[in-house]
Amino acid sequence: MAKLYFRYGAMNSGKSTALLQAAYNYEERGQTVLLAKPEIDTKEADRISSRLGVTRPVDFLVRPEDDIRAIFAQHRARVHAEAESTLVPENRDVACLMIDEAQFLTREQVDDLLRIVVLDGVPVLAYGIRTDFQTHAFPGSRRLMELAHSLEELKTICRCGRKALFNARLVGGRFVFNGDQVAIDELSSERVTYESMCAECYLRESGGLLG
Repeated sequence: MAKLYFRYGAMNSGKSTALLQAAYNYEERGQTVLLAKPEIDTKEADRISSRLGVTRPVDFLVRPEDDIRAIFAQHRARVHAEAESTLVPENRDVACLMIDEAQFLTREQVDDLLRIVVLDGVPVLAYGIRTDFQTHAFPGSRRLMELAHSLEELKTICRCGRKALFNARLVGGRFVFNGDQVAIDELSSERVTYESMCAECYLRESGGLLG
């Protein structure tokens, strides 16, 4: 039976690397996968990029207003048509849909991921972070935690060596604890970056605040 998987972790826990490895594993066995990510993640534009230097273009980007199940159906039909034209019957369907930065999906889009799994019979692997820089759950992550058949934490460590839980935001190298929920880490004079931290180190930097 197809399942909805949510693989989550703090920043730098290897989520994109794990996704790209999973895609490679499917394709090495002659199976077809579709890759997608929310358009709001402007870093690397239409590509998924791991911190190890591996990159790959997505099959489609998802905007907040998009019907993700309808878009998936269009790409699935394309896969069917290409398989028929090349007479490769074993590749005539999508073996898996993989979503990077799934925390940026809307609640409704996550609901449709479950429909893709249950009604369309295609497994979905969603990768993302659980909470924002103020320790609040992203809407997409919250819904995935509620609906996913399988939850898997991808672990990383804090600067102190403890397990990292939270994602602290820095602007121009200074920790900040107020602002918009989404700020993509891009190069600029006031560059936004993130650091994975354990609870103890996060509370030390925030002065005891938790959002």
